[in-house]
Amino acid sequence: MSTPSAAPESDRNQLVSELRWKKFPVLDDGFVCLVDVMGDDSSVVQAARVSYGEGTKRVSDDRTLIRYLLRHRHTTPFEMAEIKFLVRVPMDCWRQWVRHRTANINEYSTRYSLAIDAAQATPEDEWRSQAESNRQGSGGFLPPEIGQQLTQQETELQSQLRTVYQQRIDSGVAREQARKDLPLATYTEAYWKIDLHNLLHFLALRMDSHAQLEIRNYATAIGENIVRPLFPVVWEAFLDYRMQAMFLTRLDCGVIQRLTSSAASAGTSPPFDDASFLAAQDPAWVSLTRSRERDECRIKLERLGLLRPVELLRPVEN
Repeated sequence: MSTPSAAPESDRNQLVSELRWKKFPVLDDGFVCLVDVMGDDSSVVQAARVSYGEGTKRVSDDRTLIRYLLRHRHTTPFEMAEIKFLVRVPMDCWRQWVRHRTANINEYSTRYSLAIDAAQATPEDEWRSQAESNRQGSGGFLPPEIGQQLTQQETELQSQLRTVYQQRIDSGVAREQARKDLPLATYTEAYWKIDLHNLLHFLALRMDSHAQLEIRNYATAIGENIVRPLFPVVWEAFLDYRMQAMFLTRLDCGVIQRLTSSAASAGTSPPFDDASFLAAQDPAWVSLTRSRERDECRIKLERLGLLRPVELLRPVEN
């Protein structure tokens, strides 16, 4: 992969012009688009050198400095760049979005204007079951025959609620009261302005595989289509040190040390089996029948190639 570099000013202006107001579709009727941007990769560098002094120019180029800052969590320079978006998103998804309280928001008001005549519809093959191990997450997809029934019910319900809303409006009911029974699937629109540091934090959380699928789609659209081209060097570092990186706790490091020490004594090599992992687990986990921290550690070691995946240890059922 080629190393990202800062674009000439003319190319940068052309890029911003092409991206501004371009709607990137999300879900069935949502979108994200760029309204305005202040700064680029060089803005981060410029802010950092105000703090560190001109001497840094002689020992590190712009890309190296940006990567150092993100790798060591020196986040203030990233606050010097800002992006303003226009988003169209279902209200239930927007509720999760606005929990990130580090942005400036101005949302479409259904007190002053009629509610947007669109609600997110769920395709028959996209109804998800409740995850067994995560109270707030999804499991696999439900059977098609169940999905067909659920989608039909959803369509009828949304149509009925929209009809009731319109009848209230036509009868002269105040908009602020007429809206109260609209479904959370109803789309809303908002301007969302945020600095680059807090945007990267939002993306790290909402692009993660544990985030709800719908908001993950929005975060991915923002990251891939808007942030990546506008801040290519920052984006590269973000992938390397946040999205595709791994955080090891003190307890994780202890497990790795015990595993490798035991293997060296026994003359064995990774990947180790689950019995070896349980023997090397942190003492605080031993008495626990269920431990999320132990499970997370196991997953990390699998990713590192130190532990054989658990599913490979289970007998195959006929």
